[in-house]
Amino acid sequence: MVQQLAEYLRGRRGYFSFCQTPSVLLELDSWVRRRLRCFKWKQWKRGKRRFAELRRLGVGKDLAARTAGSPHGPWRISRSPALSIAMPDVFFAALGVPLLSVR
Repeated sequence: MVQQLAEYLRGRRGYFSFCQTPSVLLELDSWVRRRLRCFKWKQWKRGKRRFAELRRLGVGKDLAARTAGSPHGPWRISRSPALSIAMPDVFFAALGVPLLSVR
């Protein structure tokens, strides 16, 4: 999935790289990463696994416990500090997901 997404984003960046509104690319870039965090959160399924994965990715014990036990849905959790710490932009760059804009 990441490989297909990377191909799509590289094409989109190539086509729109000289656009007049770079803020649109920044928003789209942010949305893509949030959606990927949401997807990973859904893959982890249960609280114990979510807690273990957050801890493995470097999130503190208290924050991981609060996030793993949260009653909020995946889309809202995808913006949480815990997932931002666990999966920063560098994490997605290592997977091969390109940035749409230069920050």
